[in-house]
Amino acid sequence: MNEPFALHVGLNAHLLSRQATYRSAGIHHYIWQLVRHLPAADAHLRLTIFADHQPPHLPGASDGLHWQLSRWSTEKPWKRILWEQAAQPWVVRRAGVHLLHSMAFVSPLLSPAPTVVTVHDLSFLRFPERFPALKRLYLTAMTRLSCRRARRIIAVSQATADETVRWLGVPPSRIDIAPHGVDHQRFRPLPPDQVTRFRQARGLPERLALFVGTLEPRKNLPTLVEAFGRTRARSQGAWLVIAGGRGWHYQTLYRRIRELALTESVHLAGFVPNGELALWYNAATMFVYPSIYEGFGMPLLEAMACGTPVISSNVSAMPQVVGEAGLLVAPDDIEGLAEAMDHLFDDADLRADLGRRGQARAAAYTWDATAQATVASYRRALE
Repeated sequence: MNEPFALHVGLNAHLLSRQATYRSAGIHHYIWQLVRHLPAADAHLRLTIFADHQPPHLPGASDGLHWQLSRWSTEKPWKRILWEQAAQPWVVRRAGVHLLHSMAFVSPLLSPAPTVVTVHDLSFLRFPERFPALKRLYLTAMTRLSCRRARRIIAVSQATADETVRWLGVPPSRIDIAPHGVDHQRFRPLPPDQVTRFRQARGLPERLALFVGTLEPRKNLPTLVEAFGRTRARSQGAWLVIAGGRGWHYQTLYRRIRELALTESVHLAGFVPNGELALWYNAATMFVYPSIYEGFGMPLLEAMACGTPVISSNVSAMPQVVGEAGLLVAPDDIEGLAEAMDHLFDDADLRADLGRRGQARAAAYTWDATAQATVASYRRALE
């Protein structure tokens, strides 16, 4: 059998964040983990990383990675777009890569190399009214063009793959699925005394429902707040903690908390640094994720890996991630969500059962597997 040929791939990693904010979640985390795990996925792989900085703790030249840094910061979206479309074709040609992986929706229109594009979700097409106009128009036009020109498209879930076919007109035969993984060294059940100390330091009650994610409309947080306000647990001293950085249109959430007089039992924790995230999951009685739409739903996987029982919406990719390891509720069913939360608050046996199921399910998701599926897509692109 012939050995696979040496493959030189360029990665557009300009969405790697410089700061610990909500922008360092989601896509940033996907890029970070792929850069970490791709070198081990294929001994014949050579990688050039295009970025405006090299974050610490990521592989470098000694691990076979070459970082090619731009001369100007691309932290602001308009600067990144300018670099992607004007400068990227030139640096890709100069680097001599066989293939360019555009890791977030958009590739350069004049790419001198074949492209692979990762599609994380199509929320800007499904729910256009929930996006700022310019961002929606840019993503809609450029994602469609990029996917039609790409050799292969990587979808992060079967649900995203199906929507890419439906909304972008891409043949299923050109789509590969590479689900997200979870860092099992970080996200795991922690020693009870460590969790107790964290809970005491933060002044957290024993009964706690947790949400983690960016504060934005599609996360459906006003519905979560209203459902929590209807639970019996709220009147018994339970808290709802909403942890995440402010995205856009978050004022509606703040207003709803005040209108329902829940300021003493609904707490906004702000953006949670990566080093604390596993402690929050472990300290929670349950993790609740009522999002209207997700391309994958990484926080669900992290919570399950920590052994925390989850409640999730029953739409888009979330049921594929949760399976039978959590409770599923329609995102517009306020009463159903309240009942599910009360059920978990009151039933210790159910919490333990879902915690075990969640851990078992999360164990099947690894970033090594994501990297291997990604390399397989690269090779299909050049067959």
